[in-house]
Amino acid sequence: MQKMDRYFVYIMTNKHNTVLYIGVTGNLGERVSAHMSGAGGQFTAKYKITKLVYYEAFERIDEAIEREKRLKRWKRVWKNELIEKLNPSWEEITTW
Repeated sequence: MQKMDRYFVYIMTNKHNTVLYIGVTGNLGERVSAHMSGAGGQFTAKYKITKLVYYEAFERIDEAIEREKRLKRWKRVWKNELIEKLNPSWEEITTW
């Protein structure tokens, strides 16, 4: 049986849910841990982006990248609505 790769588009935020970060990765746990430790990148470190609030899984990296690009063009209110459909109280997601 062939191993199925998975790629993720994810949304993280800060403690007060005021700043959103959208990213794509092939290893969600490792990437979230990097953001939480401050090693995820300058933007996420600067704005203390440490809370995973939303993610989607894809079989193909090109699909994940296209979705990430599309979400980044969305208005903030649309992003909020997307998150709230699956995570109404913006709780930190700790399992995936």
